Amino acid sequence: MKIATYNVEWFSNLFDDAGQLYDDGGWSGRRDVTRAEQTAALGIVFQKMDADGIMVVEGPDSHARRDGVKALENFAARFDLRARKAVIGFVNETQQEILFLYDPDVLTVTHDPRTDGAPRFDESVKMDLDVDAQPETIRWSKPPLEIEVTHTSGTTFRMIGVHAKSKAPHGARNKAEVMRISIANRRKQLAQCIWLRRRVAAHLEAGDNLVVMGDFNDGPGLDEYEKLFGRSGVEIVLGEGEGEQLFDPHARMALSQRIGATPVTARFKIPPEGRYLSALLDYIMVSNSVLKMGAKWTILHPFDDPVCFNDKDMCAALLTASDHYPVLLSLDL
Repeated sequence: MKIATYNVEWFSNLFDDAGQLYDDGGWSGRRDVTRAEQTAALGIVFQKMDADGIMVVEGPDSHARRDGVKALENFAARFDLRARKAVIGFVNETQQEILFLYDPDVLTVTHDPRTDGAPRFDESVKMDLDVDAQPETIRWSKPPLEIEVTHTSGTTFRMIGVHAKSKAPHGARNKAEVMRISIANRRKQLAQCIWLRRRVAAHLEAGDNLVVMGDFNDGPGLDEYEKLFGRSGVEIVLGEGEGEQLFDPHARMALSQRIGATPVTARFKIPPEGRYLSALLDYIMVSNSVLKMGAKWTILHPFDDPVCFNDKDMCAALLTASDHYPVLLSLDL
């Protein structure tokens, strides 16, 4: 079985309100990339992945006038993908949905939110984020997608798709506001990860085959504000020594060294110079039971993965399609 997580930047902009691809010369949400160019690039990437299931982060929007499932299934039909059926969880208000696109001939998938260990992700929790003895209400702007997935082999998995809060100081007008917003966003991001870890712990205690995948907007040593809190959200979700821990080899590598090369899954242009910053933001974390299934991870990075680099069409497509790159997990079932 091969599954993936892929954050597609402004995927929603490629579809009209009827869920049909524009596929024209209009601008996409990506800088200097037309809708036709991004659509074609995404088609190449999804075809080359050829995954049984893809957790699509920042998927097509869903609300009263738009249907993200229909849009994603239309995309799959356009490029004749095996993964042609989509499922969505709790619809959010950010134009960035979490959906799972899968091959119905290989996987049976059900949206199955739980309350084990913590409230449902469309609800709220109270946490004291700033040590003032006054609990604050925490909500997910993009509630994680909880699904039960059964492979044709009979093996069943619990999968959770995640898009944790960005820590970027959007709207800041000066250095003081940058610091204030960044710290507030980190607190909320850590609170979301604590909430998620409670659900993870419940699944691990139940002996479930668990996969947690998506964009955490975080990672070990990613920014200076981590020093204020002593840990990253990724470390919280993986587990901090109590009970079973989840495993992700890229997170393990990043945690094991203070200086040195680490894997990356995203590439952003930073103003004002326009230089690029690379970061490890996307993960596929698994329980010990899944790790024992011959688990093998691959980041489809246009430069660091030799298969992608040597395939010039794929290399170019990855750079055009999104500012994130897919992470793949292969299992022997």
